[in-house]
Amino acid sequence: MASSAVGKTFLFTILVLLLSSACCHAQLTSTFYETSCPNALTTIRTSIRNAIAKERRMSASLIRLHFHDCFVQGCDASILLDEAPSVESEQSALPNKDSARGYNVIQTAKTEVEKICPGVVSCADIIAVAARDASAYVGGPSWTVLLGRKDSTTASRSLAESELPSFKDGLDRLISRFQTKGLSPRDMVALSGAHTLGQAQCFTFRDRIYTNGSHIDAGFASTRRRACPTTGGDGNLAALDLVTPNSFDNNYFKNLIQKDGLLESDQILFSGGSTDSIVSDYSRSPSTFSSDFGTAMIKMGNLLNPNADQIRKICSAVN
Repeated sequence: MASSAVGKTFLFTILVLLLSSACCHAQLTSTFYETSCPNALTTIRTSIRNAIAKERRMSASLIRLHFHDCFVQGCDASILLDEAPSVESEQSALPNKDSARGYNVIQTAKTEVEKICPGVVSCADIIAVAARDASAYVGGPSWTVLLGRKDSTTASRSLAESELPSFKDGLDRLISRFQTKGLSPRDMVALSGAHTLGQAQCFTFRDRIYTNGSHIDAGFASTRRRACPTTGGDGNLAALDLVTPNSFDNNYFKNLIQKDGLLESDQILFSGGSTDSIVSDYSRSPSTFSSDFGTAMIKMGNLLNPNADQIRKICSAVN
């Protein structure tokens, strides 16, 4: 009898845990604001399109902002928080300082949404929607954004320093960083394809163009040296994709096969390692890349912060 009772208690506990888990995953849904704020997505899309129309580079910045948010504490808009007595801003972390952009674009979208539905739509959801809309605006894939995230009341500069991928990372290190977040090597390569857009600062690729020898095309290195001297000019910008820097396409992968990856962490994806075949797949099939990119963005967007519990009125500060 006692054994039977223990067994029933155990099964009941497991059932509760499974239901709890299902509940937590089910909180993200594409129809989350269908009743509470039916015009939210249209309002966000209009705001994001206006921002990119003014500055094409903003598309890359908004996709990157979502990535840098989700990799630290989950997708909770922690990256938007300014420094405060109770907040250690992630914006000053090395991977973000003088690099991450688009904070004001998200706040503008938030302001517009607040006008129609005050206190309903989270900043974290706006970042996720903005990334999708930014991709679509410049010819990239679109995907169904799952919604219902909450905003955090904390940020972590130390986690941003330690968990965000570095432009100096080797392949094993990159794979490990992504797997820690539940993302496969294929997800990692697909997400890296966002570097078909955007620019990088000279200090992030100087070593590669001056010392990387046979791992870089000589003509490509020579071209890049014109705007990146051996000393000085650390902030000088160069397009990550020299061919079509303002269009979301699969040229990034073609560049890697030609040894024209700008960052070491780009070229390492095609350097005789386990991800070579994925790069080759994407270089041959734009549709495969687009499909996998959307899938990977959805998976990344499901990284949640269980402690996030508010809808911020202003994205840069807790309520």
